[in-house]
Amino acid sequence: PDAMARLLADLCTPQEVRILAERWHVARLLDGTDLSYREIAEKTGVSPTTVTRVARFLRQEPHRGYRMVLD
Repeated sequence: PDAMARLLADLCTPQEVRILAERWHVARLLDGTDLSYREIAEKTGVSPTTVTRVARFLRQEPHRGYRMVLD
């Protein structure tokens, strides 16, 4: 975790790190709760489009990055 935090601080602006954290929060809620996309958007403050995009990458895209880290 420390190495990742340092890498992200070097690679990203504070705003970009915040956006990544929001998407990670959305992924955890999608995976670990029965909340609707709308409820997740309201709870996190991200747009419904972002929730949908994270859900697509979590469940359909071949990269499986979210899934690998969640597991």
